[in-house]
Amino acid sequence: MARSAIQSAPSNAPVALISDFGYRDHYAGVMRGVIASIAPHAAVIDVSHGVAPQDIVAGALILRESWRFFPPDTVFVVVVDPGVGTPRRPVAVETNSGVRLVGPDNGVLWMTIDQAGLKHAVHLQSERYFLSRQSSTFHGRDIFAPVAAHLSNGVALARLGAPITDLERLTVPDPVESGDQLIGLVIYQDTYGNLVSNLTRARIERLQARFPSRRLLVRIGSSVPFAIARTYGDVPKDSPLALFGSFEMLEIAVREGNAARIFAAGPGAEIRVRAQP
Repeated sequence: MARSAIQSAPSNAPVALISDFGYRDHYAGVMRGVIASIAPHAAVIDVSHGVAPQDIVAGALILRESWRFFPPDTVFVVVVDPGVGTPRRPVAVETNSGVRLVGPDNGVLWMTIDQAGLKHAVHLQSERYFLSRQSSTFHGRDIFAPVAAHLSNGVALARLGAPITDLERLTVPDPVESGDQLIGLVIYQDTYGNLVSNLTRARIERLQARFPSRRLLVRIGSSVPFAIARTYGDVPKDSPLALFGSFEMLEIAVREGNAARIFAAGPGAEIRVRAQP
């Protein structure tokens, strides 16, 4: 292990939380309490506790869209963990950007690792950095939160467990190109009912470049086709549109409405973009 992995890091690093715990129960608050008990001077930031239950892809996307806007020493705790209590590994990761990630090795960290670059990763095994008793259902409280707090306090990653390189990867299906159209699917639904697809701006631009004289139209499921707009204000109220939001991926929306409800669609729904003759 490189010397940088075993030296202590600067202390009082921010800790950022992402989970599918919601806000009705005590789970997210208890994680904050554990962190405050171990690292009382650390800023604790709730990125989201509204990930759909067990939706690993949604958790991965939220982390991917968040990490670069935080200080480079931030410790992210991501608890979207349908395999809690099973042999899936709890892990901690240091990226080339400096951001640290703590969570289950189920792919939820992978999109960010892929973007930020993998420097070191460990299988969390050193129980001196856990709570004294661990349940089989709440590793967010008993393992991930205390580990993140110790990292914030300056504990080096290498002290937390054995090094690993075989982290679980997360793959999102690629769009299918068929003649004059691209076929993608919804991979994320936000609070407003906007439906984010796996169709990137680059893929859409390549389709347009192949058919420069044609207009691109979008369908979700069996809907009527509609255009790709620049902003919500480009269409009348209650009208559907497609646009590139902050994810830089094509999303389906309804101006001042809820596309998920209106189209009765969610993650997995098919989206077609066609260069209309």
